[in-house]
Amino acid sequence: MKHVLYAGVAAVALTAGAANAEMVFAPGEGAFNWASYEALKSMDLKGETISVFGPWLGPDKELVESVVAYFEEATGADVQYSGSDSFEQQIVIDTEAGSPPNVAVFPQPGLLKDLASKGLIAPLTADDAAWIKENYAAGQSWVDLGSGKDKAGNDQLFGMFYKVDVKSLVWYSPDNFADAGYEVPASMEDLLALTDQIVADGGTPWCIGLGSGGATGWPATDWVEDMMLRTQPPAIYDQWVANTIPFNDPAVVGAIEEFGTFAKTEAYVAGGVGAVASTDFRDSPKGLFSSPPQCFMHKQASFIPAFFPEGTVVGEDADFFYFPSYANKDLGKPVLGAGTVWGITKDSKGTRAFMEFLKSPIAHEIWMAQKGFLTPHKGVNVDLYGDDTLKKMGGILLNADTFRFDGSDLMPGPIGAGVFWTGMVDYVGGKSAVEVTTSIQSTWDSIK
Repeated sequence: MKHVLYAGVAAVALTAGAANAEMVFAPGEGAFNWASYEALKSMDLKGETISVFGPWLGPDKELVESVVAYFEEATGADVQYSGSDSFEQQIVIDTEAGSPPNVAVFPQPGLLKDLASKGLIAPLTADDAAWIKENYAAGQSWVDLGSGKDKAGNDQLFGMFYKVDVKSLVWYSPDNFADAGYEVPASMEDLLALTDQIVADGGTPWCIGLGSGGATGWPATDWVEDMMLRTQPPAIYDQWVANTIPFNDPAVVGAIEEFGTFAKTEAYVAGGVGAVASTDFRDSPKGLFSSPPQCFMHKQASFIPAFFPEGTVVGEDADFFYFPSYANKDLGKPVLGAGTVWGITKDSKGTRAFMEFLKSPIAHEIWMAQKGFLTPHKGVNVDLYGDDTLKKMGGILLNADTFRFDGSDLMPGPIGAGVFWTGMVDYVGGKSAVEVTTSIQSTWDSIK
């Protein structure tokens, strides 16, 4: 494999089965933050082997290796990355058996915190926490997400987020908006007014689909989580996710009913309310591209273009805007998302140096300039994003006042991947938010 960095553009040239990996560097060229790379060269880590275990395979494995390669070149360390689609199960086995990697890449923070509470994750430092708070947009949010209880019950920082995703997005067709004279709404009040205007003009504002086979209902959980962040302070969101306030607390009921404003108003949804639960989430956005359009907006995370009609060009045929917050509430610009959090499962000098490397702008810029990477790091050169779509999503992250992880992913499996999903199907099917949330709380009580 040959990793090439030149003229401000990162490219990965792959030579299948190459016996000798070749590294080509052009320090000082382009718009990358070479100062942070040069600082790494002061570390002499020759002879150090650092093992990294994460969830990425295939092209994603090649991308993370392109980042690792720069650390190796600068420091002389040997970093060995391995990936698995059974990461969550394997990292538990490895840590409990006393044979963990140096660094583990967790797809969500719940498992990191669980292992930390058993004394199987090495804490990061107060300086690390201060750095994250200062250098990441919505920095305290990232400190909170990476923190948990150690074996003695003390609060510590255990992980640093590197590579994140954004869920607070609304997709639309710029041509359809232009033809109808609609503008992108700047606030939730504007979004609701636009929704009513589209109905008044004879159109249908939204495509919403909750279908997903055995996981039917999960798209509604993202709606509810976003609504919680737009109607309640982040501390209330955290209490909900941890069940320190009950699932049927009025704050949660209210957020679900906010979702219901969109999903349970007959004229707002393509196919009517009855189609919401039965429409597959992968098919739902296709209504944006029919002629005439079956709907004008679709709320979904950054991955959804994979299910747009073949040939759809994001930025031309489809675009997105930030799912806005209420102007009349003092809650800033919250962002819901996901991401990978990196923690130390086997400490060493080289491991600490590698975690320090992840703070450097260039560690982010290398992947940014390729594909599939977003960062809240305020020190990066955003012009290095591989395309305008990533750059725009990155801007949403950098403008966030609060970031919170997908709440259902942090809840116990029987809740977040069980009755929360089915409860949302019941809700759009006619049950009240109070009835649904009371049932969910009853299940949560039964597993404590």
